[in-house]
Amino acid sequence: MIISPEQVLAALRNVEDPDLKKDLVTLNMIKDLKIEDKKVSFTLELTTPACPMKDMLKNACLNAVKHFVSKEAEVEINITSRVTKPMDTTQLKAIRNILLVSSGKGGVGKSTVASNLAVALAADGAKVGLIDADIYGPSVPTMFGLVGAKPSARETEDGKTLILPIEKYGIKLLSLGFFADPDQPVPWRGPMASNAIKQLFNDADWGELDYLIVDLPPGTGDIHITITQSFPIAGAVIVTTPQQVALADTRKGLAMFKMPSINIPVLGVIENMAYFTPEELPENKYYIFGKDGGKELAKSFDVPFLGEIPIVQGITAAGDNGAPITLDLSSKMSTVFAEIAGKVAQQVAINNALTVNC
Repeated sequence: MIISPEQVLAALRNVEDPDLKKDLVTLNMIKDLKIEDKKVSFTLELTTPACPMKDMLKNACLNAVKHFVSKEAEVEINITSRVTKPMDTTQLKAIRNILLVSSGKGGVGKSTVASNLAVALAADGAKVGLIDADIYGPSVPTMFGLVGAKPSARETEDGKTLILPIEKYGIKLLSLGFFADPDQPVPWRGPMASNAIKQLFNDADWGELDYLIVDLPPGTGDIHITITQSFPIAGAVIVTTPQQVALADTRKGLAMFKMPSINIPVLGVIENMAYFTPEELPENKYYIFGKDGGKELAKSFDVPFLGEIPIVQGITAAGDNGAPITLDLSSKMSTVFAEIAGKVAQQVAINNALTVNC
């Protein structure tokens, strides 16, 4: 039997991306199709390297060719990715998606989540940057082992000076903590703080990024308004604990992104400190701060629930030691953060498909 390209593409039209609700051929995700006798090879181009359904889609393509074309076909599928962006904009055009990590209340582990999301996305092959916009309590220098580090700079051909983000673990990092004495408070008024944050975006040489994650301060203050109204934001991730006092503040923080004057897509809710499991009793779960508060919050706002992160001493220790726990592939928490990062990337791709893909 002679296999033609038309037959293969017709077969692959039966494989639908479950998020984008269209077949892979229509979505232009099939690339470099080659046929030699019974050998069929092509590239499946996903919308993110962190796609949680990559194996499912690969198997579906394989089965479609075998079923609709020939059982004897020898199918080779290469997987790549091209991260989409929500809109075509000249502002920060080399950055495809700016993602905000927010909470209405301090102390819920927002910076830990932001750091581990960045590490997980980078581990999947994405180009990732992280801005520590929590000007009053910057945590990134500690969590990445960079306390006391100072970024360098370069001058462009037109005479402008650009800050060079510090790179570690494959992530480009900037924090106001790099520019201040870690033992001194930063008593800045709103306009001063807002201008400093804008510089981290506009006056830095970020290069090409798939995701720029922004660790916001707690609350709903000047920094939030400045960033959401100054830059094209792909979406916000909300971090909470299941405790009612945290949920009350987080609810306000989530509602802020849905205000007409801000209108930022909420990618979902992450529940941190969801439960405690003793190391010697791995099957036991103790819901110290309450149960399912994050799930109920997501449900009430009709946004995705992205996952639970338990209370694990290793998460804290890893951050304090300057190496987020996602780097430790032997840890179960590495898998937890990787799964959540995949869901975040998935929601970004869905939202981008609903607006304008590049």
